[in-house]
Amino acid sequence: MKRVVNNLAPTKGVVNFDAANVNNGSSQAQIMHEQSAHFADPAFSEAVIRWQKQYGRHALPWQNTRDAYRVWLSEIMLQQTQVTAVIPYYHKFMVRFPDVQSLAQAPSEDVMAHWAGLGYYTRARNLHRCAQRVVAEYGGIFPDNPTLLEDLPGIGRSTAAAIVGFSYGVKAAILDGNVKRVFARVFGIDGYPGARLIEEPMWRRAVALLPEDGIESYTQGLMDLGATLCTRSKPTCGVCPLAQRCVALATDRVSELPVRKPKKAIPEKQTGMLVIVDRNQVLLEQRPDSGIWGGLLSLPEFDMALDLEASVTRLTAPFGTVASCAPLQSILHVFTHFKLQISPYEIKLERRLHMAAQSSYVWYAAENLADAPLPAPVKKLLLAVFRQDDLFV
Repeated sequence: MKRVVNNLAPTKGVVNFDAANVNNGSSQAQIMHEQSAHFADPAFSEAVIRWQKQYGRHALPWQNTRDAYRVWLSEIMLQQTQVTAVIPYYHKFMVRFPDVQSLAQAPSEDVMAHWAGLGYYTRARNLHRCAQRVVAEYGGIFPDNPTLLEDLPGIGRSTAAAIVGFSYGVKAAILDGNVKRVFARVFGIDGYPGARLIEEPMWRRAVALLPEDGIESYTQGLMDLGATLCTRSKPTCGVCPLAQRCVALATDRVSELPVRKPKKAIPEKQTGMLVIVDRNQVLLEQRPDSGIWGGLLSLPEFDMALDLEASVTRLTAPFGTVASCAPLQSILHVFTHFKLQISPYEIKLERRLHMAAQSSYVWYAAENLADAPLPAPVKKLLLAVFRQDDLFV
């Protein structure tokens, strides 16, 4: 696979990976090997390790441990989530699920309740499934082989490398979003790093740059550089240990690299939600495992394109007679790929009916809502309703 690459020196400019240069001939493996060797640079890893030992982060709650369970849990939580947001959830998880066995044995609704608010709920479902497989297949001990880890739910190549590196000192390359940003700037790599044509050479570079020793400090150092110095906006290049070799800094392209993902128009969807209240309880529905907010409790929903009165009657009939229906302030919740406009209505019942035992609905006490496995906007809405905040339109 032939691609145009640059010398590591900043004066060589920006790397351009052109699809037209891809060659699928028999010499592909040799070309890839030669390119990987070209990426090798011991001074790079030495600079990262020195900096991490002196200036990197050393007091995060999941650091200073070889416990693969703690490392794994933190790595899953940190996927697409800032450290400051993760820390309180990590502590809460460790209190309730101190080891992989306790997590594997826990009811799924308990796991989802402790994850609620952290977002990207597929991670929580995979976390639970992964714990169950580690207990069933490996006796509760995480493998020290990254290939075996990648076969487990929710663990990709970079996460597997971080787990074996921090837990077992195994030398393996990471390439998360922070590392991609560091590489794109330091080596002047043009193109969107999430594109296969850009990401594959980045992986080869990541492998070639691995140090002979000190994998823990090196891996943590790359993460720390991307999170604290080589940030997406307002990077502090003046104190970066890689500044002298940084192509983006030398060519005044720090703000341009890495190239952002091509933007698409974010669609907006609408849904109606019913806050069905009976005294100090609210009716909640168990959502399916797939789709948004999978596995969480939420409010009964209806299509806003349909008649409101008919929708209210259909959804409330099994539970009682409607005494009143009042619109509440709408909520705009932004997901990664779309926006959701929520139009809630408060329904008060005059007479509550007995609910079937096998129903996917449950009456939930208001005093327990703070710890309920609810999507963040729904929890915020319900807490406001029972505080009797002025939400009426």
